Amino acid sequence: MSGRTFAQKVLSRASGTEAEVGDTVVATVDLAMSHENAALVSRIFHEIGAPAVWDPEKIVLVFDHRIPASTISAAEGHKTVREFAEKKGIINFYRHGEGICHQVLPEKGHVRPGALIVGSDSHTSTYGAFGAFATGIGATEMAAVWATGELWFRVPETLRIINEGVLPPYTMSKDLMLRIIGDIGADGANYRCVEYVGEAVDEMTISSRMVLCNMAIEMGAKAGVCFPDQKTRDYLAARSVSLDGELFSDEDAEMSHCELDVSDLVPLVAAPHSVDNVCSASSLSDMTVDQAVLGSCTNGRLEDLHAAASLLDGKSISPSVRLIVVPASKEVYRMAMEDGTLATLADAGGIVVNPGCGPCLGAHQGLLASGERAIATTNRNFRGRMGSPEAEIYLASPLTVAASALRGRITDPRELMS
Repeated sequence: MSGRTFAQKVLSRASGTEAEVGDTVVATVDLAMSHENAALVSRIFHEIGAPAVWDPEKIVLVFDHRIPASTISAAEGHKTVREFAEKKGIINFYRHGEGICHQVLPEKGHVRPGALIVGSDSHTSTYGAFGAFATGIGATEMAAVWATGELWFRVPETLRIINEGVLPPYTMSKDLMLRIIGDIGADGANYRCVEYVGEAVDEMTISSRMVLCNMAIEMGAKAGVCFPDQKTRDYLAARSVSLDGELFSDEDAEMSHCELDVSDLVPLVAAPHSVDNVCSASSLSDMTVDQAVLGSCTNGRLEDLHAAASLLDGKSISPSVRLIVVPASKEVYRMAMEDGTLATLADAGGIVVNPGCGPCLGAHQGLLASGERAIATTNRNFRGRMGSPEAEIYLASPLTVAASALRGRITDPRELMS
């Protein structure tokens, strides 16, 4: 009998069965996360008729997409969620702009290795950076989870991506992820659990691994995972998180493999209007930009702000560019403020806004007009994603975004090497 994959092990534990690939199991959820769409989930929950949520301590709510409320509709939604949380005794409720859900939950100690986590947001896969099986679900499914604590899952196949070598200077994990998606395609990992392994991943910080797992969904994956190591344990121990649930795939488990040598990686960009439309930043040097966005659940962490600041320190962005800086959380904001990073970015011409999702999904804090072009550290460049459907979005690393803001056109950051 062959070994078992990480996905099999998590879903076997959660369902109390010997879950085989392709099986459909009913599994007990360890944690359920919702943001402002909890207003919709709560309405469906009431339609179900459940008298109470299954476990108020295992539900986490975060206001992040439209915080502070950007419209009357958003304000009404916030009010609905506040009232629901109070009535149902949900204490893990981050309502005061603590940051983006996928950054806040790990920071606050809600994510642990081996856990089965669902969220009513597609980038819930981010938590795989801590060895969890985390996946996004719809509002109706989440209402059922709130009522029962259970959900059905099809046990996914596994794709292991082996990343050998060391990232070259002026490249980041975002460049690696764009290369993977460019190679595999936007549907190349449909409903698979993607395992990121290899020397390049071992050398990455936790923040960089979060980028890989965050964007697993952009190639269709059900979940993405980086297996726990000492870096993971140190991060979680500082937040008093139990490390007892660590799970790893067996070496003889059946799975597909993809091998990459990252030593020749160059700064990359995903061009409109698909994340797998990937090319080198240098090939787009004639593309002017109107807006640059540094932030999001993909690249709004301290190391991302540091990377951008390293290029912008003592300089000024192009007068034709609007640079919007969105720290991923209050914790990140505070650290970047205390070490002078926010001042560096502001002095260069950046507009620093409160932690949240705003410009990424075109909710507020900087939408695009027709005919405008943005380069962003976000995770999606679909038509109309950040404002006008007649605008263009290019995705890149924090270094490439900063370099582009300086030059006023898409710029390979290696051009700025002194």
